[in-house]
Amino acid sequence: MRAITVRDRDSGIAGLTLTDMPYPHAAENDVVVRVHAAGFTPGELEWPATWSDRAGRDRTPSIPGHELAGVVVELGYGTAGLTVGQRVFGPTDWARDGSLAEYTAVEARNLAPLAADIDFTVAAALPISGLTAWQGLFDHADLTCGRTVLIHGAAGGVGSIAVQLAREVGAHVIGTGRAGDRDIVLGLGAQAFFDLDGDDLRDVGAVDVVFDVIGGRILERSTELVRPGGTLVTIAMPPTTQPRDGRAVFFVVEPDRARLADLAERVRNGRLEPLVGSVRPLADTASAFARRHRTPGRTIIRVADE
Repeated sequence: MRAITVRDRDSGIAGLTLTDMPYPHAAENDVVVRVHAAGFTPGELEWPATWSDRAGRDRTPSIPGHELAGVVVELGYGTAGLTVGQRVFGPTDWARDGSLAEYTAVEARNLAPLAADIDFTVAAALPISGLTAWQGLFDHADLTCGRTVLIHGAAGGVGSIAVQLAREVGAHVIGTGRAGDRDIVLGLGAQAFFDLDGDDLRDVGAVDVVFDVIGGRILERSTELVRPGGTLVTIAMPPTTQPRDGRAVFFVVEPDRARLADLAERVRNGRLEPLVGSVRPLADTASAFARRHRTPGRTIIRVADE
């Protein structure tokens, strides 16, 4: 099968190569999925799990990408809940070969059924971004109606979904980004927008929740905005300071089949719209990782035709 692989950690994006790889083995409780569309995180070439397995052993050449939408073509021993020929979507394991390949072996529990009226490219933009947004806002920050949330990177994959979910529960949403993101963020339902390059973040005022996807100085400056009893949630890096009389949480997204199914149903009935920035073929994966022109939403790799 064709796949994007990396072999040399020092090569970075330049080391992404389209090559032939063996067809994956379906271990116990696995399924093999024929991948139609795949998502990736630009920074994943820096993750230790891209280069070694859970025991710390080198696993190169490895296949990056950890979101997929496709069709089940094989069931491993003991696998239940899915069938051959079923459309599915979900995240793949961090420490195993990923989704930038024609076929991928993944634990069945990671995947949810995908309705026929949801395009594979839209579904591939949903697993990590959707689960991250939900878990950050509701599982870790306990966001509820009437509370104020500041969402950084609100035009990005995670941020754009977080804005929509927060508005649906009745929260007051303030989004941040670059100046060109303003119309997109307000169109998603945010009541206010702050330009991270041109506006003073202190003018946001006190908020109940900060959802951070950027880290660095933005994370540090956001700490002082959290009102007593509030929560700062970040996926970028462990915070070095805590809000006064509040808390700071760093988390890594977890698979959740039931929540994926719920998010997909929201897409079907128009309550949620994942932002797909561009769709590129598998052969263009390296340039997609290295994109020089920032665009809102997710870049998705089309691996196979519908």
